Amino acid sequence: MLILVGISDEDTAEDIDWLVRKSVGLRIFDDAQGVMNLDIRQVHGEILAVSQFTLMASTKRGNRPSYIRAAGEATALPLYHTFTEQLSQALGRPVATGVFGADMQVELVNDGPVTIWIDSHNRE
Repeated sequence: MLILVGISDEDTAEDIDWLVRKSVGLRIFDDAQGVMNLDIRQVHGEILAVSQFTLMASTKRGNRPSYIRAAGEATALPLYHTFTEQLSQALGRPVATGVFGADMQVELVNDGPVTIWIDSHNRE
């Protein structure tokens, strides 16, 4: 599972707790009948969590995205570390991480089609 993590200035430890529970609890993997009924722990899956400030982009006005909602490093880095540490504990194994703030090349093979947006401020 690849988790791209966007952190805003509004995010708190409560948001992180909720996101961790939601991430490991999502039943998005097929069971023996081919029905998405299993979570990441049940399939003994692995997670790569990458900090991605561009997820906080606002494209409301004009054609140049605004990243004003993205938290700065002083806020985002501790919350990102908390997220990955709690995710590892909930998963029961280490979580691979990207390098915060680095220019990385991440490849994804989307075995799905399962791509889900989870927003801790819009808990539908």
